[in-house]
Amino acid sequence: MFQEIPREKPQTFLLDLINSPQDLERLTLNELEKLADEIRGFLLYTIGQTGGHLGAGLGVVELTISLLKVFNVETDKIIWDVGHQSYPYKILTGRKDSMHLLRKPHGIAPFPSIEESRYDHFGTGHSSTSISAALGLRLAQPKNTEGNNIISVIGDGALTAGLAFEALNHAASLQSNLLVIINDNAMSISKNVGGITNYLPNTPLEAGQKNGLDKKSNNLAKNFFTEMGFKYKGPIDGHNIPELLNALEFEKSDAGPRILHVKTVKGKGYKPSEQDPTRSHAISKIEPKVTEAGKTWSHIFGEWLCRKAKVYPEIVGITPAMKEGSGLSGFAKQFPKRFFDVGIAEQHAVTFAAGLAAGGLFPVVAIYSTFLQRAFDQLIHDVAVQNLKVMFVADRAGLVEDGPTHSGVFDISFSRIIPNIIIMVPSSESALIGMLDLGCAYDGPSLVRYPRGAPQNKNKEEKVELGKGLLLLEGERVAILNFGALINEAREAAELENYSLADMRFVKPIDQELIKELSLTHELLVTLEENTQVGGAGSAVLEVLSSNDIRTKALTIGIPDSFIQQDSPSKMREASRLTKAQIIRAIKKKLT
Repeated sequence: MFQEIPREKPQTFLLDLINSPQDLERLTLNELEKLADEIRGFLLYTIGQTGGHLGAGLGVVELTISLLKVFNVETDKIIWDVGHQSYPYKILTGRKDSMHLLRKPHGIAPFPSIEESRYDHFGTGHSSTSISAALGLRLAQPKNTEGNNIISVIGDGALTAGLAFEALNHAASLQSNLLVIINDNAMSISKNVGGITNYLPNTPLEAGQKNGLDKKSNNLAKNFFTEMGFKYKGPIDGHNIPELLNALEFEKSDAGPRILHVKTVKGKGYKPSEQDPTRSHAISKIEPKVTEAGKTWSHIFGEWLCRKAKVYPEIVGITPAMKEGSGLSGFAKQFPKRFFDVGIAEQHAVTFAAGLAAGGLFPVVAIYSTFLQRAFDQLIHDVAVQNLKVMFVADRAGLVEDGPTHSGVFDISFSRIIPNIIIMVPSSESALIGMLDLGCAYDGPSLVRYPRGAPQNKNKEEKVELGKGLLLLEGERVAILNFGALINEAREAAELENYSLADMRFVKPIDQELIKELSLTHELLVTLEENTQVGGAGSAVLEVLSSNDIRTKALTIGIPDSFIQQDSPSKMREASRLTKAQIIRAIKKKLT
């Protein structure tokens, strides 16, 4: 008989046994620590396949495990802020097997979503909202559930925003039963900035550091929060599971407004992320390298700003924690005294810029479109009413893979209604530079908006003139009026069907003369924009037609009146009916 060859016992992973938070109850301390290592490996693998925020999730693995071990997620509510800290929480609350669908259609959202899971109690795509939401949830609890815990985990710079302090002030005044956990990793995307760092210093936890070493942080933070009316504990090591379990058990049995200060390392367990947490804040899907498409819109803007700043000493650059993404790293290095990262504080960024402008400087505010909407009142009241010379450069204007919370598809609509402001939509590098030059010369507020990525239109076009569009193609029956970066789709459709094509360049002031001229020679005017149709550039054209009693038919094409769900930007544009084929079909349907 043949002797059976002994086989190695297959390796078992604890993570395979965790299908719900309740499965953590039976794990020993050693197993919890092993589970933390497995979650980090799983995060690195899945995010490498999908892309997404990496560093923050790696930093809160032990904290997530400990929270779910101590608290009852069937009755207690945990809110993660900023929401990209929530990946380990998603893994341990029944979504592990769907993580490969992160940011994909009908897949896992990149932030907490109340539609995705009963364990997500509030959507936190934008930062600094968790304490306000937690306080609302606390006060909405029925009388017989007042003993249940409401927990806000706030980190990655979210505590620098005014909204967080407004909520802290209110919670303290009500003496509500609320636990706020400060995940102090010394980072937003870049290092945290501002006076709050005196209480939460930019000193990341070192390997092996013991609780209590940072006495300055302990005393200052304790004094600050206790004076507000909070009970304070910390700072404690956010990677020490026994210490976390003890602290959370104490907080679970306590009441009133409490602060638990936890120090963590952003990117913990993955050396490249620990050493460069800014670059590893979020990563793209790991794919074979492709030829670089060229300079991005952000890089073109950043280079322009550096050139101009050498000539005009009154130029200053401002960003609300978006230095790298907005292309301001070079400016910050060359002109450190003229660069201001105000942290996650969009409202302050805009009013601060207004103050600088009132004092004779020329502020350029680089901000993502989706975050500019957080400062809508300041844009009106502090800049436009006073007609101050401030230029806003809205990056990521258009659809992005993170979905509704981060797609910048409302800036044309909400800014177009504001008097005094001019709104420019470049379709090429040369147009962007011309518009930035114009904004620099314009004596009032201006806005330039462009999408993520690199310009696809490489044409060198005519000089940019205020309120003047450019007729690119002369065709028959239909004139496409393009606003911004969808110029290639517009051109391809126009060339294929022998339509006219105008690059409008300005939403405000809009080129009324060009619209009137095209209406006389065409049977249909078609507007195209990567902004919501409601109140967008298309609406501006309809207003021109109406006010001049022009009867030419019109068709507005843009983002429909709905939130476009996460997918690749190209698929999101397809879902919005913005591809060349869809544009042509819509035009032909309108013609018939």
